[in-house]
Amino acid sequence: MRAKITYAITAAVLVVYFVLAGDRGIMLIKHGTALTITFGVAVLILPVIGVWFLWANTRFVRKANRLAELLEAEGGLPVDELRRDEHGRIDRDSADEVFARRRAETEDAPGDWRCWFRLAVAYRDARDTPRARKAMQRAIALHEGRPVPA
Repeated sequence: MRAKITYAITAAVLVVYFVLAGDRGIMLIKHGTALTITFGVAVLILPVIGVWFLWANTRFVRKANRLAELLEAEGGLPVDELRRDEHGRIDRDSADEVFARRRAETEDAPGDWRCWFRLAVAYRDARDTPRARKAMQRAIALHEGRPVPA
């Protein structure tokens, strides 16, 4: 729940920033000189890119959460079996052991979105966020019956 609140607050702050930046861009364009129009267009491009990025990430998170709910309903969510140090951080060797099992499970059933979901969690626990995201994208694509990203 804390992550959802943090995400909502961050998204709201970004939307306010996009509105303010867009307003400044329009003001620059209305000024009417070649230089201010050029700057105004450049300033307007940033909020457009930001809105697209925020929308794409929100859509990804919603789809991943929907898969987590489906997997939980099936009783297939990965159990937290990781050892942790005295500060609550995941033990690297423990994460590597779980990752090896999840990778083998995924190699045995490469078309099963459930395996890819669990592999994504294992990547995240091993602190490999880019690969965790790619594995989750693959899980989402397999669940939706879309072509699997490379």
